[in-house]
Formats: sequence, C-alpha cells, structure tokens
Amino acid sequence: MGSTGRVVSQDQVLHGACRFFLRHGGVDMDGLASSLAISRATLYRVVHSRDGLLGDVLWVLADRVLARARRERTNGGVEGVLEVTRRFVDQLRAAGPFRAFLRGEPETAARVLFNASGGVHRRAVSAQKEILLEVDGGPWSTAALDQVAFLYVRIVESTLYAELLTGAPLDPDLAERAARTVLLQHR
Repeated sequence: MGSTGRVVSQDQVLHGACRFFLRHGGVDMDGLASSLAISRATLYRVVHSRDGLLGDVLWVLADRVLARARRERTNGGVEGVLEVTRRFVDQLRAAGPFRAFLRGEPETAARVLFNASGGVHRRAVSAQKEILLEVDGGPWSTAALDQVAFLYVRIVESTLYAELLTGAPLDPDLAERAARTVLLQHR
C-alpha cells in the first residue's frame, strides 16, 4: 500500500504509467499506485479514470512512434504520408507491450482507442491533419482536410485493429489502396 501523504503531479503519474505499461503490457492501478508510492485514492484523484489514463499512455507512446516515423520519412507528397503510416503501423505491430494489451484487454482497448473517453482517436486525427499539412502543395481543400484526416485514420485503425474488431486480419495492401484513394480523391 502506498503512502497517503505523497503529492504527485499528473505528469509524474503519466510518466510512471508509461513505464508501467512498457513493462507489463497494461496498467494495473494498484500496481501503478504502489510503484509511485501513493495510495490508489490519490492516484484516482490525479487521473480520475483508468480509461483516461490508458488513453494518455497509449497516445504518448504512439506519438513517440509517429514522431520517429515522420523523421525517417524519405518520400514527399502522398507517398510520404503513406510511408509515415507504413512505418508507424509496422512499429506498433512490433511493440510487444501494445500487442499484449490488445490481447489481454480487448474490450478496454476498443473503448480507449475508439471512444471519446480515451481520446486516442481524436488525437490521432489531429496528428494526421498535421501530417497532411506537411505535404507541399497538398491537394486537400481546407474544408476537406478534417474529413480526409478522419477517414484516413479510420482506415489505419481498421488495419491495425482488424483482429480486435473482427477476429481476422485485414489485408494491408488493400488498406493502403483504400487510404491512397482517400488521399487522392478528396481535393
């Protein structure tokens, strides 16, 4: 049991939760509270909900992977957008803790990844919009940009989480063709 008098910030909890997730493939609130030397009540006062914390953890870790994929991009234009996505998807698929979380808590994963409570999807759409804006002379109208980013992210999510959603993998080549179509047809 953790100390009841220790004060921790939301950033400290998030940093500790990221470390915990990478070690265990999930976040057990009792285990996290213990590792932070705080009580479970203090932990919940700081983060309010496990789903919200998991959403923050998943986004922080995904954002690191996405930043790396963006730095390693070698192509420009639509090909560069697709390259970033391929790199991101490949790295997430190779991430053992993330795969363990999807296998171990599929209902929680679906809720946190796709619903507003986790905030992951909203942040992914925002990040995708930034990537689209990096394309010199991008073909997307300002009015269409939000919708293109949303549709593109939903295709990527369908690829990443097909087994979680349907029990069967999705053909990555088919998904990339669909993503390319969204990028090229919404000008």
